[in-house]
Amino acid sequence: MGVKPVDSPGLAADVRGAQDLRARMKTDPQAGLKAAAQEFEALFLQMMMKSMRAATPQDGLFESDASRFFTGMLDQQLAQNLSRSGGFGQAELLERQLGQQLGRSLGQEQDQQSGAAALPGAVPAASLAAPLRPELPPVRGMGRSFSPPAQAPAQRVEAGLAASSAADATPQTPKAFVDQLWPHAVEASRATGIPPQFLVAHAALESGWGKRDIRNADGSPTYNLFGIKAGRNWSGKTAEVMTTEYIDGEPVRSPARFRAYGSYAEAFQDYAQLLRSNPRYGAVIGSQDGTEFARRLQQAGYATDPRYAEKLAGIIHGSTLRQALIG
Repeated sequence: MGVKPVDSPGLAADVRGAQDLRARMKTDPQAGLKAAAQEFEALFLQMMMKSMRAATPQDGLFESDASRFFTGMLDQQLAQNLSRSGGFGQAELLERQLGQQLGRSLGQEQDQQSGAAALPGAVPAASLAAPLRPELPPVRGMGRSFSPPAQAPAQRVEAGLAASSAADATPQTPKAFVDQLWPHAVEASRATGIPPQFLVAHAALESGWGKRDIRNADGSPTYNLFGIKAGRNWSGKTAEVMTTEYIDGEPVRSPARFRAYGSYAEAFQDYAQLLRSNPRYGAVIGSQDGTEFARRLQQAGYATDPRYAEKLAGIIHGSTLRQALIG
């Protein structure tokens, strides 16, 4: 497969890149925006490759700190080249979204100063598609094998929003579960720095893919996807149900009060706030490896099940979630 030539290949180790980018934004905002979008995509691709390498055994005969250092530089350069030669389309989506905002901002500024109707060189709003949110596309391979998405990120967000608008109906399949929760997971990912597919996997573990969710006394849903209990500081609605806790490694059934929300969006917002505001989850924030994310959650005391991290990692790296993400 050929690679398109790029305007300015550059080296990943070039420390002048940020200065050049700032200068370009001042002299040519549109060109600077394109370059910034490519750098953003390159950063994501580098994180993706780092996650995949972390999931591969690294204790070979020729492995050393030096070899890992140069491998990291190679990945950084490869990510940069991929982004500048077309990448996965994320840079283009981000450029279009920010270009529309830049055009409006610069146009309004010029209107105020000179009364002009439009700014030469600005991206016309009419030539752009509907606004697209610049969220990161998921690492579909969950760190083991990368599979290109069957849908563009924007299409998946739109599909998820459409499913979510249907009164948050209980999803009947893993794919429906993922599609319904994906836009909320993307928002929570922005707040926590944790990939959205990890958050969806956590919700799947706690709720049995939406089929073992916590219900109010009248049978209505609480939308509590993450099994978050209602402590003394919780002032919202609650639901009391029987739950299983592990004491000295043995399962014990007992009643417990859980938080109740008005929607799945509220559930994800509260979950993200819990991880960000509670110091014991400090190591969880920003986790980029699925196994580490699961392990750190268990170490922080999220659940008493001694196999909790193993179960969560199994979902993150499992075929059910992978097929739901690319289906």
